[in-house]
Amino acid sequence: MAKAPVLTPRADDFPRWYQDLIAKAELADNGPVRGSMVIRPYGYGLWERMQAEMDARIKETGTQNAYFPLLIPQSYLTREADHVEGFAPELAVVTHGGGKELEEPAVVRPTSEMIVNDYFSKWVQSYRDLPLLINQWANVVRWELRPRLFLRTSEFLWQEGHTAHATYEDARDFAARIHREVYEDFMVNVLAMDVVPGRKTAKERFAGAVNTLTLEGMMGDGKALQMATSHELGQNFAKAFNTTYLSRDGRQELVWQTSWGSTTRMIGALVMMHGDDSGLRVPPRLAQIQAVVLAVKDDETVLAKVRELGDRLRAAGIRVRVDDRTDVPFGRRAVDWELKGVPVRIEIGPRDLANGTATLVRRIPGGKQPMAIDALAAALPGILDEDQALLLRQSRERRESRTSEVSTFTEAVEVAVGGGWARIPWAALGEAGETALAEHGVTVRCLVAEDGSVPDDGDAPGNVAIVARAY
Repeated sequence: MAKAPVLTPRADDFPRWYQDLIAKAELADNGPVRGSMVIRPYGYGLWERMQAEMDARIKETGTQNAYFPLLIPQSYLTREADHVEGFAPELAVVTHGGGKELEEPAVVRPTSEMIVNDYFSKWVQSYRDLPLLINQWANVVRWELRPRLFLRTSEFLWQEGHTAHATYEDARDFAARIHREVYEDFMVNVLAMDVVPGRKTAKERFAGAVNTLTLEGMMGDGKALQMATSHELGQNFAKAFNTTYLSRDGRQELVWQTSWGSTTRMIGALVMMHGDDSGLRVPPRLAQIQAVVLAVKDDETVLAKVRELGDRLRAAGIRVRVDDRTDVPFGRRAVDWELKGVPVRIEIGPRDLANGTATLVRRIPGGKQPMAIDALAAALPGILDEDQALLLRQSRERRESRTSEVSTFTEAVEVAVGGGWARIPWAALGEAGETALAEHGVTVRCLVAEDGSVPDDGDAPGNVAIVARAY
């Protein structure tokens, strides 16, 4: 009888494969309250690496980190009509505290535009205080009716940036800079994810924004996932909170604002974009463990060499883990590391040691080969770079091979329902067509210019709509 696979094959049941992998790679568990999750150490380690890479890019823009309260007076949400309407179905509201009913209910933070603006209106006095560039790493709560670990949970972790500027142009350019230099750069060069940068339609943009820039990625089943967004808020929140500054000309002016965010959803994207039937495949630049050195047997000479090699690789700048748990069967350990997607395994047993070699197992392209132990420290950086590039190339090839140019509504629906992306002229679809897509479980993910760039105007002639099913 054939041995049952460790994971449900993706081709048989992609959602079940996803759930299997999350559990067996020890990324997360469901929390005690429906829609909540417990992020396990290996999953949280991925988030910490994501945080570090993005935080460095955010700070390069001149943005500083701060922290704002989790509880927000409910009255704050009523100040910007579109914003409260957009978030009302997802709100969690605290009505009692300390055994008493609160004088005013408090909303558990769904996003922080409201409370940030309350403080921006105090901190901004003149043009000298601008631009004001703030980011926070925090959790938010948006009550989710159909939860799925990492993709849609009632509580999730994220970063949210909030900025105030003296002019529309400065705010517009900063939102675009975050979109390009923080999010797109991180996703392409660290996560090895091919993403499409674009502009959301008016129907899909963030509640209260005048423009939303997005990055859309194609998952392994052909569906789209919104990866991160950057919003131009115009002066909507400035008007609601009277966030003004004294201009150089001595006039009181409203500020122009942006907000932008990315979440632990990226861990779900990592699973669905790069994972295979054997588990995760973690891009080397992201991996908290780039190489694991395994002792095949409980042999003192082997154990000493495994630990020595670990030290040597660490000194060479490789993020390495030594697995000398010889009380756990070798096969089980190898499968566990494969599930977790560690880019490289280095296996050393008595026979390898006698030959002065190790068995090098590459998770991303697959395959194994013997390699001289003394050559590993010099060879691994190049191998990791090759595998990083391979993941990005595979991601791009998947999207390109499953994207079709179409000219009619019917064709766009057929492509999307069939598991691909359709590119259709926005003029041929329009707002009426966009609304009709919902009947088929399909949405416009973003608008791009004819040459693939991000359009300045959503209604510009030549704009193309990317149509797909989405998570």
